Amino acid sequence: MNGAATAHINLHALAHNLELVRSLAPHSRILSIIKANAYGHGIIQAARALQAADGFGVARLSEAIMLRKAGIVKPIVLLEGFIDASELARSRELDLCTVVHSDYQLTLLEESKLPDTDRKLQVWLKLNTGMNRLGFIEPEVDAVLQRLKLCAAIELKVVMSHFSCADAMLNPATLNQIDYFNRLTGGWSLDRSLANSGGILGWPQSHFDWIRPGIMLYGISPFSRPCLPQLPQEKQALVALKPVMTLKSTLIAVNKVAAGSTLGYGGNWICEKDSVVGVVAIGYGDGYSRQARAGTPVLIAGERYPLIGTVSMDMLTVDLSNRPSLQPGEEVTLWGEGLPAAEVAVSMHTIPYELTSGLTDRVIFRYELPGMTHG
Repeated sequence: MNGAATAHINLHALAHNLELVRSLAPHSRILSIIKANAYGHGIIQAARALQAADGFGVARLSEAIMLRKAGIVKPIVLLEGFIDASELARSRELDLCTVVHSDYQLTLLEESKLPDTDRKLQVWLKLNTGMNRLGFIEPEVDAVLQRLKLCAAIELKVVMSHFSCADAMLNPATLNQIDYFNRLTGGWSLDRSLANSGGILGWPQSHFDWIRPGIMLYGISPFSRPCLPQLPQEKQALVALKPVMTLKSTLIAVNKVAAGSTLGYGGNWICEKDSVVGVVAIGYGDGYSRQARAGTPVLIAGERYPLIGTVSMDMLTVDLSNRPSLQPGEEVTLWGEGLPAAEVAVSMHTIPYELTSGLTDRVIFRYELPGMTHG
C-alpha cells in the first residue's frame, strides 16, 4: 500500500486541450502560458507536450532559462519583462521576447549596450486598460512609442493588455476593456493580444492576433458554474476540456467513532451519530489546504465522500458512514478526473490555480502518455 500523495499528469489531455483552444480561435496564434511550473504541472514536461503552440509565456527569467536549457527553442515571452540591465542582457542572449510595461524598463533599453544586429530583441508593449497592475496608461502611450522607435536594438512586435474580470461573464468590465483596447490600438500596424482563457471561451471578439490560454490548457474552466448557462457554445467546449492533473492518495485507516466524540486537532468536529471515519494520507504538508471546509468532496471507488474535521499536516478525515465496508488501501481522488478542481476550490474558499500550483515537493509526480507512465 503506497500512502504517498501522487499527482498524475496526463500529457495527452494537455495536448488535447491545446487543440481545443486552436479550434476556438483558428485565426489566432497561441502563446501557451506555462509560468509557475506550468500551474504546478511541470514546466518542462508541459512545454514538450505543447509543441504545437506558437510560443510560451513565462513570468520570470529563471523559468525561461530552464526552458532553454531543456532544449525548448520556441519563442518565449517574458510576461513580467526584465527588472535590471543584467536581465535585459540575458533576455537578449536567450533570444527571448520581453514585455515592456514600465518607464524604468524603457530607460534600461535606452541605456543598454545591446548589439544593433539583424536579430533584434523582440518587445511586447503592455497597456493598462483596467487591470491597474502593469502597463502604460493612455496619456503615456504616444511618448512611449516614440522612445521605443529610437531604440535601435529592439523590434516592437505586439501590443497587449490583460483582462481583470474575464472569469465573470456578467461583469461589464471585460467588454469595457475590449472597447478601450480597440480604441487605443485599432489603427496600429502591430499584432495585438488580449484574450486569456476567459476571453478565449467567452469573448471571441477579443481573440485578435495572439491568444494566451492558461488555466484551460490544464483542463480547468476559468468560469464558475453559474456562468455556464450563459455560454451555450462555450459550455460544450468546457465539457470537452480534459483535466490534466489528478491528485490521488490512499485510505490508510477506517475507524468507528462514537456519537458525541470529537475528531482531530482542536476537537472542532463533533460526530452527531455513530460514524465510520476514513483517514487519507494527504494534508497541508502536501499542499492540500487546511482551509478546506467540512463537506469538501473526495472520490473513493467512484463515489463522493465529505471531508470532516480539520486537515492536518499529513492526513485528512472523511465520513464513510454511507459505505462502512471500505477498507484501507482504497485509492482516493482529491481532484481531477471525476472530481473537478474548480469544484473542490470553492470548498476551500480559493481558486483552482492555487490548488494545482500549491502542491509541495513531497507529492510524487507521474507523467502519462498513451503507452507511457513514469515519474
